[in-house]
Amino acid sequence: MKHPLPGGTIRRVMTLSLAPVLAASLATACQTAAQGPPLVQPGAPGAPSRVITAHEASGSSKIVATAADIQFMQGMIRHHRQALQMTALLPSRTSREDMRLLGRRIELSQADEIHLMQRWLEVRGAPAEDGHSHEGHPALMPGMLTTEEMDRLAAASGGEFDRLFLELMIRHHDGALVMVEGLFSTDGAGQEAEVFAFATDVDTDQRIEIDRMRGLLQELSR
Repeated sequence: MKHPLPGGTIRRVMTLSLAPVLAASLATACQTAAQGPPLVQPGAPGAPSRVITAHEASGSSKIVATAADIQFMQGMIRHHRQALQMTALLPSRTSREDMRLLGRRIELSQADEIHLMQRWLEVRGAPAEDGHSHEGHPALMPGMLTTEEMDRLAAASGGEFDRLFLELMIRHHDGALVMVEGLFSTDGAGQEAEVFAFATDVDTDQRIEIDRMRGLLQELSR
């Protein structure tokens, strides 16, 4: 008959047996703690996010604005200013409170964004205007109204104005989406942190407002 091992011997055997397991678990825990949670870099609008390394993340903080970033901000300032010219017509041209409310939302958000873009450009020593012109007139950004279209909108009133305003502002907002897409499709552009955050916000906000305006258009057609 075998004699049972003394309690101390059993504990030593168990400790020796578990030592490799404990060491492996400790090493895994230390490695996980050192690595931290995965770092996810958001993609441009419509593009998937991706997991990046700590080294890539530290390098991204050193990314500087490109010429395309500066041109995007300058162009978007001009784009936003025309939207404010359009919303300025609403109080005297429409009788609908939902149209006035839409105009106030657009006015507040785009005025704030103009100030943000102006400060961003000022910090980088760039002018707020890009100076591009066509035959002596400022070049139109995608979706912007021509002088004739602005005159037609200003001459309208009531239901005609409401319909025309919504159609033209939807096109105007669509143009902003084209500008964002153009930014992110340009090599090296849209990677600086503030530009990336602003451009993605513009994309999101304009899509929401487009949906809202399409809903108002449907109400007008009833």
